[in-house]
Amino acid sequence: MYYKRIIDKYLSEWASRDTRKPILLRGARQVGKSSAVRHLGKQFKNFLEINFEMEPQYKAIFQPDLNVNRIVMQISAISGSRIEEGETLLFMDEIQECPEAIMSLRFFKENMPRLHVIAAGSLLEFALAELPTFGVGRIHSMFMYPMTFDEFLLANNEDLLLEARNASSSQSPLPEPLHEKLVSLLRTYMLVGGMPECVGKWVETHDYLLCQEVQNDILVSYEDDFPKYKKKADVNLLRNILRSAAVQATKKFVYTKVGDYKTAEVKSALNLLILAGLLIPVTHTSANGLPLGSEADNSYRKILFFDCGLMLRLLGITIGDTTMLTTQILTATAADLVNKGTMAELVAGLEMLHYMTPNLRHELYYWVRLSKNSLAEIDYLLPSHLNILPIEVKAGSQGGMKSLWAFMREKHITEAVRCSLENFGEFSYTGKENADTVRHVNVFPLYAVSQIIRSTTSNPQ
Repeated sequence: MYYKRIIDKYLSEWASRDTRKPILLRGARQVGKSSAVRHLGKQFKNFLEINFEMEPQYKAIFQPDLNVNRIVMQISAISGSRIEEGETLLFMDEIQECPEAIMSLRFFKENMPRLHVIAAGSLLEFALAELPTFGVGRIHSMFMYPMTFDEFLLANNEDLLLEARNASSSQSPLPEPLHEKLVSLLRTYMLVGGMPECVGKWVETHDYLLCQEVQNDILVSYEDDFPKYKKKADVNLLRNILRSAAVQATKKFVYTKVGDYKTAEVKSALNLLILAGLLIPVTHTSANGLPLGSEADNSYRKILFFDCGLMLRLLGITIGDTTMLTTQILTATAADLVNKGTMAELVAGLEMLHYMTPNLRHELYYWVRLSKNSLAEIDYLLPSHLNILPIEVKAGSQGGMKSLWAFMREKHITEAVRCSLENFGEFSYTGKENADTVRHVNVFPLYAVSQIIRSTTSNPQ
């Protein structure tokens, strides 16, 4: 069964244009790239999928030259399917197995601009890194991630609940029964995660143990991919970093905690896992203005595991029994769930990234005061309305936002967000240094991160 995805809208908009660039659909293995393209294919008179891993005979077509008219004619002959501009969606899957096919994409834009062409693949980023060029300006990349909480709600037929949440705000909070239901569903999402196969298993069975079996299989498949990352990559080091990243999630990543390896080796292997899409860096920035990346400091990075359910499962494999953590997620009070674990901060960061437009590769940033005698940290920073929007993941009262108020004063910012498991709400504070300066903090529940992103002009979806 296909579950509705955010990227469906973007793919449909692309398909409706008179002329278009070929799409390179990028993302980690098993996040649903192929399923999304097949779903789009139902809109076309003809849909043709070729898989270079399962059908290696197609590779030879791209060997003599990159004449796309000849290539399309021969693909049509081998497949027995007619390929017509404006009528056919041509999907080239596992394209990393045929570098020549990647390089051919640029010529579809020039010579067959009305043909709908999408390419996707596993470990695609490594193949792209080996190519001198693959058509900058002539190929459109889209980035895909695991399912968001909103997509999880839709998969569970909670459309009306999602509509009620989207209609809520700080001035009009949700009724308490709906708020509690969303908190309960978010707890489930934390354990199941957003991998489509896991979500499907949950929708089908509502059995956490069966979901864990699927998660185990996915984690094994990722580790089986390690030898493909790079010829000289240390598989054991990659495995250790993956586990260490789960243990260190949402904290400053410390290379020495990985094991008895040289720092340079750990950095290199960590970058491979980031390139593969399994780990997401959150980089410190001084946050004196936009763009946030202009003052980024890569020596201070937090690392997020790319899926909350898989991270929790990996923790169970790495540190043993996670029954206490699972129990906490399912039964703890909202405040305890947020304040005593890393899961809330992890989910908040991943949700922010996943709701941003898929047409760009986005970065996540945070701020920490580096002075030894003054500890302050803001979990996430976003660009919003040409200003910086600080976001703190917290469940305490107003008095518990010391870092947030300090950051707002220091950076002369008047708007901020607290992301928690409270209902929608708001706080205002008049600064002592200037009676005319009113600082405002909107409270967004952790189950409503998509509404934070919609509130920023740089991410209008």
